[in-house]
Amino acid sequence: MNGSADPTVAPQGAVRSAGRLRSDAARLDAARRLLPGGRDAHALDRLSELAARLVRAPGSQISLLTDVQLVAAGSGLPTGTVGSEGLLEESLCTVTAAGDGVLVLSDTRDDPRVRELPPVTSGQVGAYLGAPLVTTGGQAIGALCVFDPRPREWSDTDVATVRQLAESAVTELELSALVHQYEDDRVRWGLAIDAGGIGTFDWDLISGRLSWDDRLIAIFGYDADTFTETLEAFNDRLHPDDVDRVGDLLQQCIDTCGEYDAEYRVVLPDGETRWVHARGRALSGPGGTAVRLVGAAYDTTDERAGAASVTRVLEAMPAGFYSLDREWRFTHVNAEAERLLGSSREELLGRVLWDAFPAAVNSIFEDSYRTAVRVGVPVSFDAFYPEPLNGWYELRAWPTPDGLSVYFLEVTDRRRVQERAEDSAQRLALLAQVSAELAGTLDAGAATAHLPRLVVPALADFCIVTLVDADGRPRDVGSWHVEPASRPVLERYAAVRLDALPVDSPVARALIGGEATREPIPRVLDLLGPGEARDLLQVLRPETAVVLPLRGRGRTLGLLTMYYRAGTTVTDEDLATAQDVADRAGLALDNARLYNAQQQLAEGLQRSLLTEPPEPDHAQIAVRYLPAAEAARVGGDWYDAFLQPNGSTMLVIGDVVGHDTAAAAAMGQLRGLLRGIATYSDAGPAEVLRGLDASMTTLRTRTLATAAVARFEQTEDERERGLTRMRWANAGHLPPLVINPDGSVAELAAWTGDLLLGVDPDTRRQESVVTLDRGSTVLLYTDGLVERRDSDLDAGMVRLRDAVIELADLPLEALLDELLERLVHGRPEDDVALVAVRLHPQ
Repeated sequence: MNGSADPTVAPQGAVRSAGRLRSDAARLDAARRLLPGGRDAHALDRLSELAARLVRAPGSQISLLTDVQLVAAGSGLPTGTVGSEGLLEESLCTVTAAGDGVLVLSDTRDDPRVRELPPVTSGQVGAYLGAPLVTTGGQAIGALCVFDPRPREWSDTDVATVRQLAESAVTELELSALVHQYEDDRVRWGLAIDAGGIGTFDWDLISGRLSWDDRLIAIFGYDADTFTETLEAFNDRLHPDDVDRVGDLLQQCIDTCGEYDAEYRVVLPDGETRWVHARGRALSGPGGTAVRLVGAAYDTTDERAGAASVTRVLEAMPAGFYSLDREWRFTHVNAEAERLLGSSREELLGRVLWDAFPAAVNSIFEDSYRTAVRVGVPVSFDAFYPEPLNGWYELRAWPTPDGLSVYFLEVTDRRRVQERAEDSAQRLALLAQVSAELAGTLDAGAATAHLPRLVVPALADFCIVTLVDADGRPRDVGSWHVEPASRPVLERYAAVRLDALPVDSPVARALIGGEATREPIPRVLDLLGPGEARDLLQVLRPETAVVLPLRGRGRTLGLLTMYYRAGTTVTDEDLATAQDVADRAGLALDNARLYNAQQQLAEGLQRSLLTEPPEPDHAQIAVRYLPAAEAARVGGDWYDAFLQPNGSTMLVIGDVVGHDTAAAAAMGQLRGLLRGIATYSDAGPAEVLRGLDASMTTLRTRTLATAAVARFEQTEDERERGLTRMRWANAGHLPPLVINPDGSVAELAAWTGDLLLGVDPDTRRQESVVTLDRGSTVLLYTDGLVERRDSDLDAGMVRLRDAVIELADLPLEALLDELLERLVHGRPEDDVALVAVRLHPQ
C-alpha cells in the first residue's frame, strides 16, 4: 500500500526498511527480473482477488519493490492504482518485505512502524495482513497484502491463506519470467532459421542427448545417419585450437544458467574449415540448476561481419523490429515493422517516436520503454494502440548501448480468442462450483439459496432465488448484491416483492409457464404500483431483469431472478450459462424431492411391517426401531414378539443384508415366514430357524439374513418357584443380553453363532437354555446399536454392557430410549431394532 505524502516525514520504520531493500543488490536484480509483463496481469489479478475473497477483506494488493514500488495487481483499489509506481518510504508493503515473515496488524494506528504512513492516516488501511514475496533464491521482492479500512482481527486461517497465496504469486512470477524468456528466444530463433540459414540445437543436460535440426547437421558436415546426437560428435568437428575455449564457454553457461555466445571453426570431413557463430541459453529446472541448453548457430564464413548478417535476419523476420537512439529517434525499421505500423521506413527513420505515434505518450508504451532504459532490463507487455492502428500488440523491448530495440507482433486475433477462452473457462468454473455446492449436501434447498453468491458478479449485478414450497407457494429464500451497501436493501426487497407482484408479472409467468422471461425495469415498476417494493427497486436501480425457471421433471420448482444495472453488457453466453445454473439447481431440487419421497416410502414400508408386541400376563415386552441417519438406509432390521399355541412367549430379532426397499421387502417376507412357522406349531427356536432356512430355499429367496429367536417357557413347578427358562437359537446374530433383578449382567456361556440364514438349509441349528429369575430383563438387538465406523464390535459390546448396568433400574420403555440416546445419540449409522422382555416380579 502506498499513498502521496512528503517522504521527509515518513515514519523511520518505513525509511529504514526502504534503505535495506535498496542496498540489497541481489534483491534488486531479482525484483527487476520478475517485473510482470502484460501477460502476467490476469494471473496476479486472480490471486489478489482470491486473497480478498478468501479472507473477506475489502481490498488486496500485490506489489513489487525495486527502487520504487510497482502495484502489479489488486482489488478494491482506487482507479488507476494498479500499474502505478510509488515511493518505498510510503508503503506498508516495504515494511512487510523488509521483515522476517507475515505482517499482521489488527489496528494499524497502534503500530509505530506504519501508523504515520499515508494509507493509514488517510483511513484507507485500518487493518493490514501482508506476506512477503520471497523468491526461491531467498530475496524478498515485494508483498501480497489484504486490508480493511476498519480495524479487525485476522485469524490463523487468514494468515495461512495470505502466506500460501504469496508463495503462489512468486511461483507465477518466476515461471512466467522463465516461460516468457524462453518463448521469446524460441520465436526469434525460429524466425531466423529459413531467412538466415540458421540451425538450432537443444542439449538435454540430464540425458546427454544433443539434438540438432537438419540445417545444423549439414553445417557440421553430418547427415541424419552419421550424427550420433552426442557432445562427442560436436567436439569431433571443432578445430583443435577451439575445443578448450568453446568447452569453457559451455561450462560457464551451464554453471551460471546464463548465456552462451561463441564463434569457432569447424573442420569438415573433406578438410575444409568454416566459421560458425552460436548463441544459446541454459534453462534451469526446479532446483535452480541447468537442465537444458538451447540455441542457434549459423555459418559466418562468407560474411563474418556481424552487422550484415543481423540486418539480413531482421529484414526476413515475419515480426516487426525497430530500434531507437537515446533521443527516441527511429534508427532502423524492418519490412514487417513498416507493414504493421502503416508507415514506410523513409517516413520513420530520424523521427521521434512520440511525434510519429502520439497516442503512445502517457501510455503503457511510454512507461514501459522509459522503465527499460532507466533500470537497464528488458520489458515485455501487451498493449492496445488506438486508431489508426487499432490493434493489440505483444512487445519486447530491451536497452542497448545506443538506445532501445523493440520486437513486436500483432496479436489482435489471438487476444480475442484468449478473451473468449477465458470467459468460457470462467463460466465452466462457475458451473463446476455450482455443481459441487449442490452435490455436497442433502439439503438442496439450502444449497440453492446460496446460488446468488455464486452467480454475482460473474453473471449479474444482483440476484434473488425463489423456491416453491410443498404447498405450491413461492418464497424468496436467498439474495446477493455486488455492492455490500446495497445488500440490506435487496434483502428487504426480496422479503416484500412477491406479495406486491401481480399475476401477470414476469415472476408469475415464469412460475406458471416454466419459460425464461426478460423485462425492462420500467415495466416491472409499473406492475408493482406504489408501495415499499416499488420504492426499494428504484433504490436498487436495475435496468433489466431476467427471470429463469428452476425446472424439475415436469414442474417448476423455483426461479432465479437476475438484475442488470445500466452499462452492464448481457451476452447470450452469460444467459445460457445462467440458464444452465438454473437447470442444475432445478434438477438437484427435484432429485432431493424424489429422494426424500423414496426414503419416506422405504421407512414407512418397514415400520408398517413392524407390529406392536403382545401383552402376556407374566411379562412386559417393549420394542424400538430407529432408521439410519443417512437417507434411504432403511430396510434390513426387524423385531417380532408373539405367543405360540402352547402359551410360550417368543421374541425374534433379525437383520437382512442390504439397506434399501428391496431389503425391507425381503425382511417382511422372512418375518412373515418365521411367524407362520412358529405359530403353526410349538417348535422351539432351533426348529423354527431350520424351517425358515428350508422355506427360503424352497421359495428361492435370494437373500442372506441373521436372526436370533428366544422362547420363554415355564413348568408348573418353575412357576411356583418363580423361574423361567429362556431357550434360544442363533443364526449368525449377536447373543441376547440378560439383566438380573439385582442389576448385574449375566455372563452367557461362550457361543459360536450358527451359519447365517440363506447359506445352507441343511446346517444343524443349536439351542441354548438359560434359567431366569422373576424381574430379569432380556434384550435382543441388531448390530446398528453397537457398531461404529471408528471402533470394532467388541468395543461396542463393552459400551452396551456398561450402559445396561448403569440403567438397569429404569422402567423397560425408558431403558430402551436411554440406550438409543447414549449409544447412537438418536442418529445411528445403521438402522437399529430392539426387542426386550422383563419378567414380572410377581
